[in-house]
Amino acid sequence: MLEISRTVELADEEIELSAIRAQGSGGQNVNKVSSAIHLRFDIRASSLPDFYKERLLSLSDSRITNDGIVVIKAQSYRTQEQNKADALLRLTELIQSVAKVQKVRRATKPTKASQKRRMDSKKKAGQKKQLRGKVDV
Repeated sequence: MLEISRTVELADEEIELSAIRAQGSGGQNVNKVSSAIHLRFDIRASSLPDFYKERLLSLSDSRITNDGIVVIKAQSYRTQEQNKADALLRLTELIQSVAKVQKVRRATKPTKASQKRRMDSKKKAGQKKQLRGKVDV
């Protein structure tokens, strides 16, 4: 069981993990051992609450296909177990990220004093540059 929150858990059967060969350099070992993990998770067929499903499907994340399948490739570590743990952690973080409700941003105006300070500093900079001009003799 993969625990997403105190109330939400995913069964192991819902997550498809397969071992593949890692890319990149690694000497002789990389050609023999399948240490990378390819994780596939079908959002629509999962037991996640509808709230999570809707939010995940509306994300514009490159790890989510048009069919609603999350694909995560973990190959940072040398062992299959570490890569499996990494892939599951990344899936958990992705699902948890949609549960957070973002604070509504309220538009604010700069204060009169801050606007005046800004304009004064701009005038000073302009005057300094004006003094750098040619001197008539």
